Amino acid sequence: MARTASLTADQAKARLHELTVIDVRTPGEYASGHLPGAHNIPLDHLDRALPVLKTAADRGALLVVCASGTRSAAACMRLSAHGISAATLSGGTTAWTQLGHDTHRPAGTRTPWAMERQVRLAAGTLVLTGLLAARRRPRALLLSAGVAGGLVFSALTNTCGMAKILARLPHNQPRTTALGTTLAALTG
Repeated sequence: MARTASLTADQAKARLHELTVIDVRTPGEYASGHLPGAHNIPLDHLDRALPVLKTAADRGALLVVCASGTRSAAACMRLSAHGISAATLSGGTTAWTQLGHDTHRPAGTRTPWAMERQVRLAAGTLVLTGLLAARRRPRALLLSAGVAGGLVFSALTNTCGMAKILARLPHNQPRTTALGTTLAALTG
């Protein structure tokens, strides 16, 4: 099993020139701002990239990044299980930007919503729908209760099932050509 480490935003900034940065957020989140030089390989596509990441890790240190550090820590555990050493960015891009470090955005792209904002919209819409529908069908309150229970479970386990579902939507998926280009860039 490979080793997994954690770097603070300041430590990562100081070593950015020697790190291969892998951003495991959705393409929309990545487009909203990422660490300079970061390569986008969404967490759902990590298994496809394992051989390329193994090669990249053999050449130098990998830093895995997400918004808060949760998904990148999960990615590092998966990489470690395949013998690939990687570090995670503590606090993710949120900590990075809070310290005033630069982020890059692809030119000419519209800024998509962050996953957290997408989750808030979906959860709020479902709760409101349940409350409004309950005026005619009282059992519709179960929808609101189910979402509330899911949010409590999400907070207690530091996971988010709704984010996993939303990540599968087309606007959160990488174009096949984009992922292929990323993997090719990492092999070269």
